[in-house]
Amino acid sequence: MPQPPRSRPTFPVTLPRAPVPGSAAAARTRASVVPPTPVHATPAMASDAVRQRMVQRLAAQGIADERVLRAMGAVARHAFVDGALAAQAYEDTSLPIGLGQTISKPNVVARMIELLLAAPALADQPQGRLGRVLEIGTGCGYQAAVLSQVAREVYSIERLRGLHEKARANLRPLRLATVHLLLGDGMQGYPAGAPYAGIIAAAGGADLPSTWLDQLAPGGRIVAPVQSGNTGQALVIIDKTNRGIERRLLEAVNFVPLKSGIA
Repeated sequence: MPQPPRSRPTFPVTLPRAPVPGSAAAARTRASVVPPTPVHATPAMASDAVRQRMVQRLAAQGIADERVLRAMGAVARHAFVDGALAAQAYEDTSLPIGLGQTISKPNVVARMIELLLAAPALADQPQGRLGRVLEIGTGCGYQAAVLSQVAREVYSIERLRGLHEKARANLRPLRLATVHLLLGDGMQGYPAGAPYAGIIAAAGGADLPSTWLDQLAPGGRIVAPVQSGNTGQALVIIDKTNRGIERRLLEAVNFVPLKSGIA
């Protein structure tokens, strides 16, 4: 069973904006804010300009939801990868994060979150936020940070203790009060936080666990990879409507396998 967050810090809701250099606010920030763990990126790689070029590329690739583009532009991806890989952080590629796992390509993260936001329940409020979201597979914590920009609350569960601790270290400097990290079996979901407006998975199995459907709120949506015949994985959308469960299979994807247990 998932273990509840341990002594979760009281973080502010949004990612902090950098104060103007030389200002009084900048001086207070230097004195009071614990800096993030260094990633040994070059100044150019860590700059907003590099991140915004990534956002422009996502828009050119078809990501149209402004909420998603703003969220992708707000989170420094280089802070979630090893220093040796920081120069590749804003390329559209997956990168290793240890223990045989990867951080998904920016396009895949943006695409899945855009699909989550396109749920019929949000159709009448196109600029609205999701409610409570469950993420299966925290990994290094990057997607949870992006989700925090478009959802009111994020519960993220990871089965690998080493990655759970890495995500905690990565997210701690961002001080996100609405992100709750859990160590546990993602196939069981997290019933204590249910019902969820959205469930998003970063690992794929033969089908979706029934526990996820049970924990999905009416009007909620699941976006996850599943095995698609003998041809690999594909994204699936599950909507819980007043007419029942509606399922739609989308494009091919490649995620790590969905596994049970804690390791």
